[in-house]
Amino acid sequence: MSLLMIGCGKMGGALLEQWTTKTQHAITIITPSMQPAPVNVTQVPSIESIKGSTFDIIVIAIKPQLIEAVLPAYRDCLAEGGCIVSIAAGYSIASIEKLIGPQPIIRIMPNLPAKIGRGVSALYINSHCSQAHAATAKELTDAAGYTLTVDSEDTIDKVTAVAGSGPGYAFEIARCWMNAAQNLGFSVQESRELVLNTLVGSIEMALQSDQSMSELRDSVTSKAGTTEAGLKVLNNDGQLTELLNSTIVAAYNRAVELR
Repeated sequence: MSLLMIGCGKMGGALLEQWTTKTQHAITIITPSMQPAPVNVTQVPSIESIKGSTFDIIVIAIKPQLIEAVLPAYRDCLAEGGCIVSIAAGYSIASIEKLIGPQPIIRIMPNLPAKIGRGVSALYINSHCSQAHAATAKELTDAAGYTLTVDSEDTIDKVTAVAGSGPGYAFEIARCWMNAAQNLGFSVQESRELVLNTLVGSIEMALQSDQSMSELRDSVTSKAGTTEAGLKVLNNDGQLTELLNSTIVAAYNRAVELR
């Protein structure tokens, strides 16, 4: 199949790296910046360069705020029987249909670890999509990592808050953790290695375990020990629990605003 990606920022570029190696699609990207693209990807600066061409899949990979101005020009670029795939956070299918009319439209909410094939993507298809469209979309998300198929756009926005924005939370927590390690006297490099390897090991252990996070936490925590002392500060009176809940709600509310 032929695939056209409109825009190619960090998220689009992350997906592109996986799609070029794990799918057989003929990929064209439109990006004015003309940054180096993967081998076998056709790159053009504007829609004028593909005038008269049609594509089986058109991927919307521009910022949500740009879609209204940019997307209508691509209405005639969709091949008969093709589908639209949007990775734009918060931008609803109804809003896309206002610009290009009723079409098979798929929303994907990926996250940045797709760049290394360890992404998390939510997938939602509208009523115009066929089983073939759904299978194509699943192929794209599976190429980037784990796929959660959802039955509503509201759930997509909730996944955006939890997983789409999630790497940002993880990196910020790691940054603060590293800073604390440096305050104890470790070098920047030592702090990075200590924290990131602790995180990777803990996550891999959790993925391979059937135990709950509470049970795993307790397996590390001895009565009156060092971990207990740290945890009493980390989540004193449920402060961390409430902070993370507020973080997720704020991200979800913003996704709703973007609809």
